[in-house]
Amino acid sequence: MTSRPKRLRRCQLSVPGSSEKMITKAAGLEVDHVFLDLEDAVAPDAKAGARGMIVHAINELEWSPKTICVRINDVETEYCYQDIIEVVTGAGEKLDTIMLTKAKSAHDVMFVHLLLDQMEKSLGLKNRIGIECLIEEVEGMMNVEAIAACSDRLECLIFGMGDYSASQGMDLRGIGTGSSYPPDLWHYPRYKMTIACRANGIDPVDGPFADFRNPDVFRTECERSNVLGMVGKWAIHPAQIEIAHDVFSPSEKAVAAARSQKAAYEKALKQGLGAINVEGVMVDAATVRILQNIIDKADLIGL
Repeated sequence: MTSRPKRLRRCQLSVPGSSEKMITKAAGLEVDHVFLDLEDAVAPDAKAGARGMIVHAINELEWSPKTICVRINDVETEYCYQDIIEVVTGAGEKLDTIMLTKAKSAHDVMFVHLLLDQMEKSLGLKNRIGIECLIEEVEGMMNVEAIAACSDRLECLIFGMGDYSASQGMDLRGIGTGSSYPPDLWHYPRYKMTIACRANGIDPVDGPFADFRNPDVFRTECERSNVLGMVGKWAIHPAQIEIAHDVFSPSEKAVAAARSQKAAYEKALKQGLGAINVEGVMVDAATVRILQNIIDKADLIGL
């Protein structure tokens, strides 16, 4: 399989594809990833115009975000193929990934994969466009293992809890009051999706938290997904970027300790030792695997 690019996804900022003002602002933000939205944030009669606006913005603006993505409509709509064709034809050389919404099966992802195959060949694109995929339907969660394994273009899965709760018929009225359900309602789907991603070498990303005026709860939600092994979270407002970057970045202290402990272990191996004590911490082969995750993320961030 083709080697996937290594990209930071500590924060994925959502930007309506029909708002020139918001797109222009997003281009100047220091954020890992920005996706220009053609789905929920754009009314049906504005989608055609938004495609052209997105193409123009990708080509003409100077972008600070490291990854530029476009979120397209799902394969069961009449908009999906037109989203892909217009955006890739107009801005394929500068587009990093396409985000597919409401994937229910591997077939949905492969539709996008095969269309990109054909377009890249036809247009002579040198840039191979990745796929990101939202798991936000109960069918998608049931098929998440097959989805995660289906395409070498697939770079990450995102848990979209908004549409997912509607798909499952969930009653969210009591959430946050402490009276209707234990603290993390989303533990199981987050956990299940993260396992599928990690087993297939792709990034698990957590979806949005709507109340951007409540930074404390947003931070808590970031911490919950980070503990499970997710690499980042969506932001629906620039105010959430710094929090997500902070939670999903290892501290300088943790990075220094990881590098020190790994170096000590490698030295001990040469002496025939399989487990050692480093400043009161037992370090063995399993420990080093955990340490390597910290080191790899630090290297990607540039710490």
